[in-house]
Amino acid sequence: MPKSADSDPELGAHDASPEVERTKPWHSTDDVPWTLLTEPQLADAYEAVVVPALRRDDFDPETDRPSYEWLSNNGFRGLTYALKEYHDTTFGEFWSETLEYTTEHSGYNWDINHDETRESFQKYLDAKQSAANDWTDSTRETIRYRLARYARSYRERHGTDDLLSPVDADSNISETEAVDRCRDTFSYMADEYAESTIARVHDAIRTWYGWLEDRRVATVNPTNGAEDWFSWTRSSDTDPVALKTEHVRAMFDAAITSRDRMLVVALAGWGLRAGEVAALHQDQLHLDADDPHIQFDERKNGPGTVAIVFGEDVARRHVSRVDGYLFTSERSKTGHVDGTTIAGWFHDLADKAGVPEEIDGVARKPHMGRRFWYDAYSQTTEDLLKHVQDIADEQGSASAKVVFEDYLTDERKRELRREFMREKLSAAFDSDII
Repeated sequence: MPKSADSDPELGAHDASPEVERTKPWHSTDDVPWTLLTEPQLADAYEAVVVPALRRDDFDPETDRPSYEWLSNNGFRGLTYALKEYHDTTFGEFWSETLEYTTEHSGYNWDINHDETRESFQKYLDAKQSAANDWTDSTRETIRYRLARYARSYRERHGTDDLLSPVDADSNISETEAVDRCRDTFSYMADEYAESTIARVHDAIRTWYGWLEDRRVATVNPTNGAEDWFSWTRSSDTDPVALKTEHVRAMFDAAITSRDRMLVVALAGWGLRAGEVAALHQDQLHLDADDPHIQFDERKNGPGTVAIVFGEDVARRHVSRVDGYLFTSERSKTGHVDGTTIAGWFHDLADKAGVPEEIDGVARKPHMGRRFWYDAYSQTTEDLLKHVQDIADEQGSASAKVVFEDYLTDERKRELRREFMREKLSAAFDSDII
């Protein structure tokens, strides 16, 4: 744990803010002037007001790292805001590096009532991660989500999340009924989840049941045959997950400040990477060009431009408030924030907007905004080809793509792309400022 000012006089003398006494007896978040505190002072404030709140919610403060959602819902957004805005760090870094806490599970809420099932899931994840060298923390989190999602769906459908009794040797439930319950659960999930998501949940729960069989805990794997029975359409497990239209709209509606509105536009309206957003300079924005665009001299795939079909007005207003970088930082040697700060702002805004921490079984991340843009662009291309199909028919061509490439001028292609892309983005952003 970090040292207090009483135990380290030098720390108190050099790090303490002159405006705030380090030993102030804070009793609630309303007492704490978060933005005026140094990091050591924030650590003291965390101990004074956050730790008691965690204990009231039955968390262990030394092992259960609170989520952004929990902090926001319990009145501690001032802490995360101060860390990002004034200390250029994330809550996760503050929790592990300044508070010096460590945990593997970060207080995950399984929301599973049956203790033995929850403990079995946990034991399986521990065993799997120790045996599989290629299992990252992110992989573990994803599989954990899918296991929990199945158990919750099973409970919603059958009134219990006890997944062990039906496969126990002494169970009064037949193997046929166990299989039927399992398939009934997958059918129930189809009302809310895409086929590819259900297929991935199936993979996770099937492997867990297989582990139980290997250990002679289960006499049957009730997921056997489900893949063939449902014939799910699945995409690659490595396919990126996108924010949904309602997620982007909620974040844009929740974005009150110029910074947050610019953040959502840059990620989901322009499809930029978090690092690119962090380093954006006003000289890169060509807002007065015939075709407004962003110019990149260096990019992951080489130099290039990104068309601005939405957010020009948002960008103009934000640029009028800055001089140079769009997201400046006085503490950074570069003069701008870094990608982790962008990620922190993204998560803060997503929490405020009520966007889930996991989307389709994948932990929420800024790149999902870029994926949203790509999905919109892909759909735009399909709609464009449908649009020119009439021309293809008149020309006696079987291929709309040939007509688009050979019969339309470059200027008309750009106009159509902008028009159709603007339509796609209007569902997620305020159409009044498009």
